[in-house]
Amino acid sequence: MARTVGVLGGMGPRATADFFQKLIDLTPAKRDQDHLRVIVDNNPQIPDRSRWILEGGEDPTPALVATARNLERAGADFLVIPCNTAHHFLDSIRRSVRIPVLDITEAVARRARGFPCVGLLATRATVVAGLYQKALGRRGCRVLVPSPARQDLVDRAIFAVKAGNLGPRVRAWVREAGQELVHAGAQALVLGCTEIPLVVDAGEWPVPILDSTALLAEAAVEEALREDQGAGIGALSAAFGD
Repeated sequence: MARTVGVLGGMGPRATADFFQKLIDLTPAKRDQDHLRVIVDNNPQIPDRSRWILEGGEDPTPALVATARNLERAGADFLVIPCNTAHHFLDSIRRSVRIPVLDITEAVARRARGFPCVGLLATRATVVAGLYQKALGRRGCRVLVPSPARQDLVDRAIFAVKAGNLGPRVRAWVREAGQELVHAGAQALVLGCTEIPLVVDAGEWPVPILDSTALLAEAAVEEALREDQGAGIGALSAAFGD
């Protein structure tokens, strides 16, 4: 019997909805009953993760922990967090529950194996925290990040998507930052913020696109359907100390 997925969401709601849709699309189902049971706690009241990392704002850890525990009580067998920056707090979340919590950076790192150099499009806080530099670096993959001016464009695009703007100007900001990374030698682009896939068309790029939202959904399906619970991505992440 498939295990129940718990989604610690709301960061932001649109990204959570995108994750859920990709989870449905990636599930090998021919009828309603073949799909996974999913419990979503869409909690947009969790304090800003980036602000805490960069400026020392309100600590989001208590709200993240409370939401994780709520999902555990509701019957989730494991958790996913469709927000990259929130993974800065992953250790605290894992310590607060008795069920596995998958690591989005590990899901991406598994797919990035074989690329000596990738470019990262993510929040400034994710870049500063070094989440992907650590996860990919363990596999010998170098991570390129945008210049300060291009990072500003990425951040503006992320906030625009959170505000509901998915228009051509926002897409152009992300495209400009991504092109800088490709020209600098990136052999693939990591969409390391779950808002960014909403304004990126993979078909427009000359290099592979590693969509963190889709890869987390893929890992969640794998974990939910896995017969050997000890060998899933949750176990792999723990082994790497993520």
